[in-house]
Amino acid sequence: MATRPENSRGSSAEGSGEVCTHLAWDSDFFGLRIARLNCSRLDEATVAAARGWCAAQRVDCLYFLADSDHAKTLSLAEHHGFQLTDVRMTFEQNPVSPASRTDDSRSIRMAREDDLPALREIAGRTHRDTRFYFDPHFDRAKCDRLYETWIENSYRGYAQAVLVAEAENVPAAYLTCHRKGSETQIGLLGVSQAHQGKGLGMQLVTRFLDWSYEQKATRASVVTQGRNLAAQRLYQRNGFVTASVQLWYHRWFTG
Repeated sequence: MATRPENSRGSSAEGSGEVCTHLAWDSDFFGLRIARLNCSRLDEATVAAARGWCAAQRVDCLYFLADSDHAKTLSLAEHHGFQLTDVRMTFEQNPVSPASRTDDSRSIRMAREDDLPALREIAGRTHRDTRFYFDPHFDRAKCDRLYETWIENSYRGYAQAVLVAEAENVPAAYLTCHRKGSETQIGLLGVSQAHQGKGLGMQLVTRFLDWSYEQKATRASVVTQGRNLAAQRLYQRNGFVTASVQLWYHRWFTG
């Protein structure tokens, strides 16, 4: 199972003053010109401006995160060739004292340098519900490497903490913890295929909530995919509730 904090690796799309923002990290990684639309709703003028900007910047793929409750936006997106790739679900809760929870997360520890080969292997195999795998324009081997790179970068400082669950003395699952101000967020959660269904995800999320409480967070959140029912159930069992539902689109300008 996987979750992804959007805008985590590229340039921020907010406050740029332009209709779109070029995403340098994504572009370099995939070997394509990739950008993001800097709004969540469409009208004809916005579509025209975005198409003009993308033509001038020679963009191959434009990401668009849309409000799911705005009918005109969804109609325009479909009419203008945007491909629906994901339903983005955000779950939230207010962290509470660890004393109020009963799940045993004592086997969870912080990641170490020597965990990285195992964590990269898990990451390259367990995030197949995300929008990059769903879009056939992206090479699947590169998608594997995307998450391998993501978990290593998280350990090397992108995340504030990386939690590891062991099974038979080897890393079997991980969760990355992020903090911004008084809020915390789960970044990636991955469980190896051999150890799914054994409660490791539950233990990791419990420990994340403990960490959030230790960080004095007033809100904890996580993003997952609409097609990832197992992740949704996991978060709901841990007290998370749905905060928002958005739609990810990709608009390709190449064949």
